[in-house]
Amino acid sequence: MIQSPEQKKVESGRDVSLDMRHIVRTNGVPILFLALSITMAAVAGLSPAFLMNEVITRFARNSLLVLSLLIPVTAGMGLNFSIVIGAMSAQAAAIAVTLWGIKGVSGFLTACLLATPLAAITGCLAGLVLNRAKGREMITSMILGFFANGIYQLIFLFLVGSVIPFNSKSMLLPQGVGVRNTVDLINIAQSLDKIWRPVISGVRIPVVTVLVSLGMCVVITFLLRTKIGQDLRAVGQDMNIAEVMGIKVDKTRIIAMILSTVIAAWGQLVFLQNIGTLNTYNSHEQVGMFSIAALLVGGASTRRATIFQALIGVILFHTLFVVSPLAGQKLFGVPQIGEYFRVFVAYGIIAVALAIHAWQDRQMRKEAIREAVLTE
Repeated sequence: MIQSPEQKKVESGRDVSLDMRHIVRTNGVPILFLALSITMAAVAGLSPAFLMNEVITRFARNSLLVLSLLIPVTAGMGLNFSIVIGAMSAQAAAIAVTLWGIKGVSGFLTACLLATPLAAITGCLAGLVLNRAKGREMITSMILGFFANGIYQLIFLFLVGSVIPFNSKSMLLPQGVGVRNTVDLINIAQSLDKIWRPVISGVRIPVVTVLVSLGMCVVITFLLRTKIGQDLRAVGQDMNIAEVMGIKVDKTRIIAMILSTVIAAWGQLVFLQNIGTLNTYNSHEQVGMFSIAALLVGGASTRRATIFQALIGVILFHTLFVVSPLAGQKLFGVPQIGEYFRVFVAYGIIAVALAIHAWQDRQMRKEAIREAVLTE
C-alpha cells in the first residue's frame, strides 16, 4: 500500500515521539539528575573552573570504587554494599605502610599488595555467606558490612598496642592502645596524583589517577568477554539454567565477590592517597552508600549496570554533591543547611533512583504483556 506524504509525516512523527518516550523512559534517572545538577550549579553560582576542578578530582578518586560494583550486578547479586570490607582491607594496609615508613609510589604499591590478599580472603568469606542467602544478597551484604565494621573496630581500637605489637607511639591513642582517630598518610599522600598533573585552562588534571580508572574499565571489559565473564552473565540471568549448563554457580558467585572486594580495596587506596589523611574509624562507612548512589544516578539498576553508566554516574553524583550544599545555603540562607542538604541529596538519590527503576520495570512488563496479547 502506497502512503501519501501526509501519512508518511504522521508515521514519522509517531516514530519520533515513540523514540523520545523510550529515551526518557530508559534514561529517566540520569536525565533527572543532570537537570538537578545544572539547576543547582546555576543557583550556587560557582565558577566553571572551580566546578571542573572539583568534579575531575572526585571522578579520579571515586571511579574505582563505583566500578567495583559492576561484577556482582552482572552475576545477579545486586548492589554489593559489602564493598566496605574491601575499603577496610585497604585502610589496614595504609596503616601498615605508614607504620613502616614506605614512601611515594612504592608505598602505594606496597599497600595494594598488602590489601589484595586480605580483600580476597574477606571477599571469599562474604561470597560463602551470600551463597546461603540467594535472593537476599543486598540486605545480607549490608549486614555483612556492619559485622565486618565491628571486627575492624575491635582490632584497631582494642587489640592494636595490646595484643598486636605497634612500635609507633605517635599513631596510638594516649593510653597506648588503639590507633588514633586520624592518621596522616604523608608517605603515600597524592603519590599517584603528583606523577603527572598538568593544568589546562585553570583545571588541574591528575592524569595517572584517571588512567588507572580507565585502565580498570578496559580490564573489566576484557574480563566479561572471557569464559569467567560468560559464566558470570549466565549465572546473573538464571542460576538454574546456568547449573544445568555445567557452570558451578556458587563458585562463580564467590569469584564475583572476590573481584569486587579486591577492586574496592584498590579504589579505597586511590581515594586515600588523594585525600592524604585516614579517618581510622569512619573513612569506610559511607563508601558503599555513596558508590551505589553514583551507580544508580548513572542509570544502572540492581540487575543491569555498565561501565558507561558507572562513569556517567560518578560525574553526575559528584557534580550534585559539590553544588548542592552551596545551593542549599543560598536558597535557605543558613550556613548549616548546606551540609544537611548534601546528606539529603546522597540518601534521597538512592530512594528516588530505585523508585524510578521500579516504575520503569513495571512499565516494561505492562508493555511486554500488551505485545503478547496483541500477537495472539
